[in-house]
Amino acid sequence: MRRRRLSAALTTVALAAVTLSALPAAASPPAAAASEQPANQPANRPATAPDWSVALVDSTMARYTPSTIGSWSYPVGLYLYGQYLTYRRTHEARYLTYIKDYVDRFVKSDGTIDQSFNSLDSMQAGRLLVILHHETGEERYRTAAKKIRDRLNTYPRTSDGGFWHADTASRASQLWADGVYMVNPFLVEYGKEFGDSAYANDEAAKQLSLYGSHLQVANGLLRHAYDESKTVSWADPQTGLAPEHWCRAVGWYSMAITNVLDAIPANHPRRAQLLKIYRKLAAGLEKYQDPATGRWFQVMDKGGSSDNWTETSCSSMFTYALSRGAQKGYLDRHYAAVARRGYQGVLAKLSVGADGRTDLADISVGTNVGDYAYYIARTRATNDFHGLGAFLIMNEQLRGD
Repeated sequence: MRRRRLSAALTTVALAAVTLSALPAAASPPAAAASEQPANQPANRPATAPDWSVALVDSTMARYTPSTIGSWSYPVGLYLYGQYLTYRRTHEARYLTYIKDYVDRFVKSDGTIDQSFNSLDSMQAGRLLVILHHETGEERYRTAAKKIRDRLNTYPRTSDGGFWHADTASRASQLWADGVYMVNPFLVEYGKEFGDSAYANDEAAKQLSLYGSHLQVANGLLRHAYDESKTVSWADPQTGLAPEHWCRAVGWYSMAITNVLDAIPANHPRRAQLLKIYRKLAAGLEKYQDPATGRWFQVMDKGGSSDNWTETSCSSMFTYALSRGAQKGYLDRHYAAVARRGYQGVLAKLSVGADGRTDLADISVGTNVGDYAYYIARTRATNDFHGLGAFLIMNEQLRGD
């Protein structure tokens, strides 16, 4: 019944021929009196916030059509997953239609998808295939999603079974913390939708466990990456680890472990180990949270350096993971308060422009593995999809808190 209703809604909205000119910009929230503005709040941010998820989604849909938002990629996939969460709450059918129109650029009627899936990054948007099968029942989305599932049968691994970041010489034998989010949430959702959970849950839990065992260090945080060969330029010759704790890499891991724990059964044999990693990570996140802003720094453990800066996408990711973990009992309940401080810190990065559209600032652009100077010099973008997607995931978790 649900699929029939949603299919009808999709059809109705599709017939309306929604175009860029028809997509509304985010409405300007009512101006607050100057006396009501907190002293540390930007003048252009209202004291009484609107529905920021709706504001960001409407603003982004006004900026891009499904044809111009970008190629098949993980940043767009992340953003559209956040848009789907907003759809789930608001039941605004055009949000789902937009996602479908984007995906249908790449998936033919017979389920053919022109992607080789030779990197974990390329698999993240596969979550949208599972979503669209669930919402519409169309078989082509199962066929396309199965191509990712089948690729894992031959995908290259480290000697202990960890998926390489990409099937290329420049990424051989490397585990990047980013990669766990690119494949494992898709995997457990695929398993649930298509009756493959026995494999999917075990594989996802194994990957989180392996990556955690290699990347997590004594302070609870994860290094950005690990090279099993210990030969790549950034790798420590003794440990194979990258030199820094880049915040978004740790953020990807924090969201992935949350999603996988949500999916696997309570008696799963790797659950205790994943909880141990998660709790150690949460303690590290609390320790390195910036007390002044509630956010987290681009290089997480070097907040005292004058050129370091707080980054919005990872701050959203950590806020989500700590809030969800406390809610579900994976973490001690006091982490809910840590998450609330993070939430307020991220909200401070929102503003409404003269065009009435919502902006989100201080988002690091896409990043490879590097040293401190490399991470600090990354562009601090506004409305980058990494940040928009992470914000929506966070906001749908905490907006009613």
